[in-house]
Amino acid sequence: MNILIAGGTGFLGSALTASLQADGHRITILTRQKPRAANHIQWDGQSADGWGRIVNEMDALINLSGYSLDHGPWTTQRKRQFEDSRVLSSRALVSAVAGAGRRPSVYLQTSGINYYGLRGDVVADESTPSGDDFLARLGVVWEEATQPLEQLGVRRVICRSAVVLHGSKGLFPLMKLPVNLFFGGRFGDGRQAMPWIHIVDEINAMKFLLAHKTASGAFNLISPAQTSNAEFMREIAQALHRPYWFHMPTFLLRLALGEMSVLLTEGRYSQPKRLLELGFKFEYDILQDALANLSA
Repeated sequence: MNILIAGGTGFLGSALTASLQADGHRITILTRQKPRAANHIQWDGQSADGWGRIVNEMDALINLSGYSLDHGPWTTQRKRQFEDSRVLSSRALVSAVAGAGRRPSVYLQTSGINYYGLRGDVVADESTPSGDDFLARLGVVWEEATQPLEQLGVRRVICRSAVVLHGSKGLFPLMKLPVNLFFGGRFGDGRQAMPWIHIVDEINAMKFLLAHKTASGAFNLISPAQTSNAEFMREIAQALHRPYWFHMPTFLLRLALGEMSVLLTEGRYSQPKRLLELGFKFEYDILQDALANLSA
């Protein structure tokens, strides 16, 4: 297939691009940076100006755009940046599809597992309503921005992803840093959910949903293992042969990180119900196996 990827130069986009190319697909990347390869096209992340016509040549669109949530502090301006980088890029892609004479058959976009809110007594699946905190509202407007594609006859797949674990990129190296420095421990009381998925399963799930012609709507991309923050940090300590003792109180994290601290101190348990029902098989559904692979 000819596939256009917006946000294809980040750590997730680079991994997905490499995997799709290895499968024989032809990849074109939209990037805000200066083009570094023949298949790179520069865009502003806000409009279809100058590149929209290329959609006529595409069989699939993938949107991984979005300013990373680990940039703090979460000021009003920063929150607007989080939203604009997701919503405006999505609307630009919808505009390009609407103006195309030949439309792609499938559109796949990322979203966040925190769509369901940071708290809840019931384990969330794709039928669970959205939450009402900032991250949940961000997920709602992010997904709603591409709703018009369904009226245009394009199969729309939404990947509500957990934290993607990669050995040297993304959030995982930062999460294991205190453990490496012998200051590993839980965050807050440690009972909050720690949503995670191995990079291999994230990429395989995206490719699975891209190819599965009956797959549409939202899918939770998260390990089936329901893991608490305490369990997660304890397993990292064991994998790295480090102590698990220096527990960080919630109030200190709030003082240091402000509202951004919810990424560490809050979390709702979720499950990949629809993905499993379609027959997807996780390669790393056990945390110990995932950490052993990432620490090798």
